[in-house]
Amino acid sequence: MVKKIIIGLTAGIISGLFSTGGGMILVPAFIYMLKMNEKKARATSIACIFAMVLTTSVFYFKNKYIDFGLATSCAIGGVIGGIVGTKLLNKVSDKILKITFIVFIGYIALKFIMG
Repeated sequence: MVKKIIIGLTAGIISGLFSTGGGMILVPAFIYMLKMNEKKARATSIACIFAMVLTTSVFYFKNKYIDFGLATSCAIGGVIGGIVGTKLLNKVSDKILKITFIVFIGYIALKFIMG
């Protein structure tokens, strides 16, 4: 139980600080620390992220950081993308998911480094 709370705490802090969807912390932690099946880890992380997003959104709202026009447009795309991604999850192997995730994170890291 303590390990699970520490994983959640870490993901929540990262999510609050950097607005990353805590899945960057949760999915690897669920897979490697809790020995969870990869697809179940991804699905479980979404449920955890939902709670973190609601919590951090309240604080961002109070500080007037949210652009509601942009948020609404992205949310529409996000709902559609979530449906497509969930359907793809059942068709893609765990190995391909890992490789895709690594490439995505690597690309984002390079973008941050290059400015």
